Order: sequence, then C-alpha cells, then structure tokens
Amino acid sequence: MPAQFVHLHLHTQYSLLDGATQIDPLIKQVRTFGMPAVAITDHGNMFGAVEFYQKAKAAGIKPIIGCEAYLAPGSRRNREGHLAHNDYYHLILLASSRTGYQNLIKLVSKAYLEGFYYKPRVDKELLQQHHDGLIALSGCLSGEVPYLIGQKDMEGAIRAAGEYREIFGKDQYYLEVQANGLEQQRVANRGLVEIHKKLGIPLAGTNDCHYLKKEDARPHDVMLCLQTGKTLNDPNRLRFDTDQLYVKSTDEMVAEFAEVPEAVRNTCRIAEHCDLKLAFNTSYLPQYRVPDGYTRESYLEKLATQGLADRLRERPGAMPAATYEARLREELTVIITMGYAGYFLIVWDIINFARSRGIPVGPGRGSAAGSLVAYALRITDIDPLAYQLLFERFLNAERVTMPDIDMDFCMDRRGEVINYVIDKYGEDHVCQIITFGTLGAKAAIRDVGRVMEIPYAEVDRVAKLVPPQLNITLDEALAQEPRLREVTDTDPKIGELMTVARALEGLARHASTHAAGLVISQEPLTDHVPLYKGANDEVVTQYPMGDVEKIGLVKFDLLGLKTLTMINHAVGLINARPAPGAAPGERPQLLDIVRLPLDDPATYTLLASGRTTGIFQLESPGMRNLLLKIKPECFEDLIAILALYRPGPLESGMVDDFIKRKRDPSQIAYDPPALEPILKETYGVIVYQEQVMAVANRLAGFSLGQADLLRRAMGKKKPEDMDKQKALFLQGAKKNHLSEKKAEKLFDLMAYFAGYGFNKCVIGDTALLDAMTGEWTTVRALFDAPHPFTIHALGSDQKLHPRVVVDLVSNGRKPVFEMRTMLGKRVTTTGNHPFLTLNGWRNLEDLRPGDRIAVPRRLTVKKGDVWPRHEVIVLAGLLSEG
Repeated sequence: MPAQFVHLHLHTQYSLLDGATQIDPLIKQVRTFGMPAVAITDHGNMFGAVEFYQKAKAAGIKPIIGCEAYLAPGSRRNREGHLAHNDYYHLILLASSRTGYQNLIKLVSKAYLEGFYYKPRVDKELLQQHHDGLIALSGCLSGEVPYLIGQKDMEGAIRAAGEYREIFGKDQYYLEVQANGLEQQRVANRGLVEIHKKLGIPLAGTNDCHYLKKEDARPHDVMLCLQTGKTLNDPNRLRFDTDQLYVKSTDEMVAEFAEVPEAVRNTCRIAEHCDLKLAFNTSYLPQYRVPDGYTRESYLEKLATQGLADRLRERPGAMPAATYEARLREELTVIITMGYAGYFLIVWDIINFARSRGIPVGPGRGSAAGSLVAYALRITDIDPLAYQLLFERFLNAERVTMPDIDMDFCMDRRGEVINYVIDKYGEDHVCQIITFGTLGAKAAIRDVGRVMEIPYAEVDRVAKLVPPQLNITLDEALAQEPRLREVTDTDPKIGELMTVARALEGLARHASTHAAGLVISQEPLTDHVPLYKGANDEVVTQYPMGDVEKIGLVKFDLLGLKTLTMINHAVGLINARPAPGAAPGERPQLLDIVRLPLDDPATYTLLASGRTTGIFQLESPGMRNLLLKIKPECFEDLIAILALYRPGPLESGMVDDFIKRKRDPSQIAYDPPALEPILKETYGVIVYQEQVMAVANRLAGFSLGQADLLRRAMGKKKPEDMDKQKALFLQGAKKNHLSEKKAEKLFDLMAYFAGYGFNKCVIGDTALLDAMTGEWTTVRALFDAPHPFTIHALGSDQKLHPRVVVDLVSNGRKPVFEMRTMLGKRVTTTGNHPFLTLNGWRNLEDLRPGDRIAVPRRLTVKKGDVWPRHEVIVLAGLLSEG
C-alpha cells in the first residue's frame, strides 16, 4: 500500500497578504495528490473555515479546521513590548471534534477581544480552559519550542514541550518537524527529534504551506511587500528565504522525512482522529419577547391587523378592504406556518424604535415590498396590492428560506439603532459582519507595479488598458484588449508585472465591516461563530455573510443611506421656513415625506426633462438620456425605467422595444389576450420577474409558489431544471386551452426575458425615494428664478449660510469618494486628490486600506522661549509641508 500524507499546517488567502492559496485550487490539488484529508491553519483566525469545510466535503476530502494561533509568552492582557520575536509564539491548533471546534472558536475570539496587541493573542491560561477536543502542533520556527532550540536553550525547550503535553494531554500534542529548506529549520528539526526521543512526544511532518505551487514563490514574495508596504529592492523588507513553502505531493513529503517516517505516518493518524461534523440546516432565530397573554404568533396578528386598518384609514387602498384583509390572512398563515413570526416582530421592533426617536427610515428595499404584512407593520411604505407586487417573490412556502428584510436608516443615526439592538439582546448576542476586499484586476496591476518600482506613469498606462467592465479578470482583459496583450508580450518588465498580478488577482487583501449586516443570536455568538475586532473596535463575525447564514445565524440588514439623511435635512429646512402668505403666528402645515403624492405632474415633468442631477440613481448621463427618451408620466413608468437601465436590457433591444411601444400603442400585441392585464403597465414587454410568475400562474395554473420556483430556474438556466419546468408549463397551459405551439413560444419568451428581468419589489421602493427626491428644485431653477431664492452654502468659517445663486457653471463630472481613517475622520474627495503619506505624495486612487496619511490636526503649542530640539524638528517638518 502506497504511503499517505496529510498537510496539517497550511495557510490560505485568509492569512491576509501572507497566504497566497485560494480554496478551490487547493482542494483540486489535494485531490490530485490522492490525499485523504487536508487542514486549514490561517494566522490567528478562522475566516475561511466554513467555505473550506463545505468545498472539501463536496470533493470527498476530510476537512480539518484549525488555526495557527499567536501565543503571548505571559498574559494575553500584557501590552508591553514592541513586536519583538519573543512578544508572541506560534502554535498550531486543530479541531478534532465538535467540542474542539467550539473551543477553537472561543480561543480565536478571545484572542481578538481580550488579547489583541499587534496580533490576536491567546495565552496558556486560555489554552488550559479551552483545550478539550484540540490537537496541538509545536509550530514553525516562531513556535516556543523551536524558538528556544534556535536560542540553544534545549533545557527550556524540553520544559516548554512538557508543559504543552500537560495542557493538551498525551497524544494530543505533537512536535512539528518541517521540510521548508531553511538551515534554521534543520537545526530545529534535530532538536525536536531529540526531545521526541527524550520525552516520547510524537512527531508530525508539515511544510508550513503559504502558496500552492513552487512557481508561486515569486508572487508570494511580492505579496509580502504589499503586506509591509515595502518594495522588492528594499534590503530591510520581510522575506522568506526559501521557495519550498508550497503544497508538496505525498512523494515529496515522504522523501523529505525519510529519516523519520513516523512523522509522515502521524499526519494520517491525526487526520483519522479528527472527525468534525458541522450542521448547516438549523436556524438560531432569536426569541422576541412579547407582552404577557400573547404568543409571538398572536402578537404579530394583532399588530398586523391593527396596522392594516390604520393604513387603509390614512390612505384608501387600490382595492376593496376585504381584498386587503384576505391577502393579510394568507400572508400571516404562511409566515406563522414557516415559523417566522418572531423574525417579523424583531424587524418591526427595530423600525418602531427608529421612528419613535425621529430617525428617518427608508420606505423599504428588496422583495419585502411584496409583503402586505410588512406594509401593515410599517416596515415598508409600498402598498403591494396597488403595484401588483407578489408576496411569494419574498417568502415562498414551497421554497423554505429565511425571509430577508432590508432596513434603511439615516446614515448619521444608524449607530443609535445598532446600539438599541445591542442593549435589547445583549452585547454577547449581537455583532456586525465581516467582509473581505480582494485584489481586482486594476488594483493588482497598480500594487504589483509599486512593489516592483516600475514608474507610476507606465503602471498607470497599463492599468488604464483594462476595459471598464465590472469584475473583469486580467485574463479576460488580455483577451479583449489587443494593446494590453501587445505591451505584455513585448515589454519584459510589463510581462513580469502581469504574470505576478495574475497570480495575486482575486486574493483577499483586507478585512472590513459589511455596510449593513447585523447578526442577532439567541445564544452567545461564540457558541456558533468566531469573532473579530474591526478597524474602529467594532465586534464583527469572522465568517462572511454567506457563511454566517449557512451555519444558521440570522442576519439583519441595517443600512445607512445618505439619501435619507439628505431628505431629512431638506424636510427640516422646509418645515423651519414660514409658508408663503401665512399670517404672523400661523402654525404652518408640516411636510410629511411619506404622504407626498406619487402622481404629482410637476415631479414627472422634472424627471422627463432629464434634469435629475442629485436624484438617487437617476443622475448618470445614460440614465438622464433614457429619461428623455421614455419621458415618464406615472410611477409605473419610473419603476420600469429603473429596471430597464441595466446592461442586459440595454444591449438586448428590450429598451428600444419598450420606448417604441410606449410612443406608439399600435405596436403592442398581446398573444394570447390573457397577457394584457399582466403586461399592460409595461406596454407588452416582460420587464419584471413578477410578470413571469404571473404568466405561469394565470396561463399555466401554477401556484405562485411554483411560479417562483420557475422564475428561479429561468434565472439559473440549468438545462435539467429548465426542461422539468417547461414540461410542467406546457402541461398546465394545455389544461387552460392554450395550444402547445403558443405555449412553447410563450415559455421561450419568458425564459429570454427572465435573464434580464428585475425584481419589481426592489425597484418599486427605490422609485419611491426618487419620487421624494424629485420634489426638490435644482440649482439651475434657483438661478433662473425671478426672485432671489437662497440655498445654504459652506462659508469660510465652515458653517452653512444662506446664499443667493448668482451664476451656474458646468465643470463636467468626476466620481467622488469617501475615505475613512482609523480615528473615524471622513474625507470626501476626487480620485486624483493628493495626500501626504510616509512614501511622499500619493493620489487617493493609489491608496490602499492600511496606508498611513497625514490629516489636519489641532496641535497644542506650549508657551516658552526654549523648545526641545525634537519638537523644533517636528514643527519645521509640518511647516515645510504646509
């Protein structure tokens, strides 16, 4: 039987800017080598654990979840030292069971929340508390035992090894010999074998893998420069003096450890001992506390019933009250049957808090706009019956998924809402969600060019040859742009840049906090997910949003919207001004943004003129051009414009067809005639996913739940799913007396448009924001006004003052960005604005998260005739830079 080997010390891209291996090619390589298992041991974190676990399982490979922990030499709470070698050690921890996985979560979380000092550190006290179910390896040259061997302190190394064995238990702690080609490692290996013979602690062979293949050593070297802000020619930069840290084959590892074959065998022994099983079909929805005498279900029914009555009293519905009441009962039945009453109550409570504190709340976003229950609870402000929005598009009893309601708040006061949630459920039960920035095509070129010290002008020229296409890869760019391919092939320097950039492209570059996601858990979060500290000390999950949902935690989206902040400010200015012609002391009628009419002719005249600068999603040149062509006359037109302004509809001819039919109704044909009530508002063109569902429902007898499954199948375009759905559609259409030829033609038409169709719920509530914003005037209108209207302009004293518009000048358009510093300072600027950095002046577009910049600060200057020399030097430097 051939020898087997398992890699137990391996870094993926989630060892940020240190590991250069993505999980998909790793699993493929391990499978090619015939290895039965593989471990993930990223530096101080478990970022990739869920992705790794599921992909390895799917490939038939046993996943071993681990971490290379940073270990404080004393207490994790000690903040002394300056990042010297002995400020922390490395230690490999592998979860052998569910208990071990839970303990690993506890350890890496406490490392960030309690032990962070340059690195997230645990200590031996924590190891003693949370060692059950964990297997430990002594680590790389920075591990305590190898480090002491390197310091020629064998007595200390033996003592440390015995201490670890005492903590983890016999056969749960291994001495890690490595095959990385370093002379220091050979010395360490000899010492580790000596300790093995003396104490009987078993050996395990590893390779401290940081990249996939040997040829990836050069791109990895460049990556280390990105991590440290250095260049390749810097003699003092961090570097690994070996090209051996790749995922070696079993034969290579067996040859490396020919003198200690048990080190190879023990890797398989460890893998066999690891038997972690993660569950992905459980939901840990937090329990909302209801008043005495109610269940969550009965309380939701009470709130929704009363809420609908209030809504219909304030603004009569588009249909009889009985229709609304029947729809409400149907929705409540589905929500309660699926067990989501508590979810709706949590969302209602959060929004109710915000409204009670005067915090502006958005009208709703996403498919939740199709829910009458959400409208009745004032979670959304869109009447779904008035706009034919489907509840099944939001929640489908035939497709069990968690509901997903997006909540929008004024950006300036979103923090108050988050604090309310934390206060209500407890800080151990609430946190935000991590997200990862990756190296895109242009960013990879610019970053690698800087590290290679290629002149900025050359790098910029190459980066600008990448076509402006969303998420384009460098391989795609080379295929599409002949000039980029030519300079890559003819200029060796650029050729090397592109080779390295292609190797690093797509790798995770940094971690940040998701703009909206918030997790609320019934149990303490560390029962389920490891925690991380963000740049502003906010607590976030170590798993990204998709993985958080996979393990059963429920996320809530609380987004801060600048548009809401802007609208709120405008409403405040309007309500603070006396009404025209009002008598002195007369109480003005305050503007309520929610009650603005959606059929105001002046609003649509403004939108049809294309004068939409400053209006949410309607201000781009392409959108203004589309507004001029379509000339919206009603809210439904506005919804359609927002759905149509996307690459698919624009490139497919859909938009031209829509415009032609709107201008000339004789071009509209409904075949069969039953399509008219479904497609009338979009002039016979299938624009929305809801229309696809309605066609399947009315013409083929699908339930709306089945129609939602059809919509999803059409969106994914999987042949086996499409064939199954087509057969069901033709069968249903036949029962409704539609010929097979017409039914087949209709199905193909639906499938074609479904590829471009948009969720009407998403667009509808965005349009409501636009209709609100469209009530505003424009700077041009103020300039053209016959009497001196004023606006608030920023004065030289940094305060707002009323000013008359005296002139209007167009200076073209530039994208504007907001940059945030670690201290919370926000800087809004264009991409070519220069900032002073430690490497001189650099434009915003060349900065990356983690770069240091100079920002204005107030300095307190002490009075006196004599200053210390170092203070004079600092002041001179500041003055010379202006």
